[in-house]
Amino acid sequence: MEIYLAKTQGFCAGVAFAINIVEQALQKYGAPLYVYHEIVHNTYAVNGFRRRGVIFVENLQDVPEKERIIFSAHGVPPSVMETAKRRHLKYVDATCPLVTKVHNEAARFSRERYEIILIGHKGHQELIGTAGYVHPGLLHIIEKEEDIGRLEIDTDARVAYITQTTLSVDETTSMIARLKRSFPHLMGPPRSDLCYATQNRQDAVRELARLCDTIIICGSPNSSNSNRLRETGEKQGVESCIIDSAEELDLNLLEGKNKIGISSGASVPRIIVDQLVERIQRHFPQTIVRVFENPEKNIVFALPEI
Repeated sequence: MEIYLAKTQGFCAGVAFAINIVEQALQKYGAPLYVYHEIVHNTYAVNGFRRRGVIFVENLQDVPEKERIIFSAHGVPPSVMETAKRRHLKYVDATCPLVTKVHNEAARFSRERYEIILIGHKGHQELIGTAGYVHPGLLHIIEKEEDIGRLEIDTDARVAYITQTTLSVDETTSMIARLKRSFPHLMGPPRSDLCYATQNRQDAVRELARLCDTIIICGSPNSSNSNRLRETGEKQGVESCIIDSAEELDLNLLEGKNKIGISSGASVPRIIVDQLVERIQRHFPQTIVRVFENPEKNIVFALPEI
């Protein structure tokens, strides 16, 4: 048996940015330390912080006044920051800089009174945060291509689109193409809102699909980008599954397989992949591991003052 590791492994720069902010805050201020929502969508990372005294909250009212809180990598709407200020909370914004880019686009299009089409998953924290930068009367959220036909926007109106950063590259490209056919004067961001990590990881899964009999995605169930990787593998016609930990994998699924592809979401620590490889090698002792160079190894975002 051969294992092919996708060339993108470990935290992307945006996740590393957020994780390092929490690490530094813990070292400087100690526990308890509050974080608004899960810092990233990964069970291993979140549970590790919980054991060290980090308290994850869904409501700022659960944070005592004047305490310290960190906003998650997914970003928050301006109203949350305003509430934090009213309650005299000392906050650090760990929003991924690429999500902040989308917030700035949303605010600009809103100021210029464009009808704004936001492509993303309703209920996802990133989409909620981005939507908060758009005037409610200008906001139109769509999740799939069929939603475009239901948009109540004049075709001659000033229309712009923005997207969640962790979507399927192929589906989003198709949706934007259809939007351009529906709205001839459609405006968009200067560069794609889909982040480099999303693009790289989906491209890496396509490469695995050309080589492998089955693909295993390491990622938590609530991770948007991890679920898009599983879908990418399946759309290439390769059996694909998602697991939150190495122990979750049913090794019987690998019987009779010759080439196993392993990839991971942008919020998955490398240790999860390493544990999975070790478990497979224990069960199939002759397994060979193929590794590729990671194109993201030199991408780092500078941390704010903690």
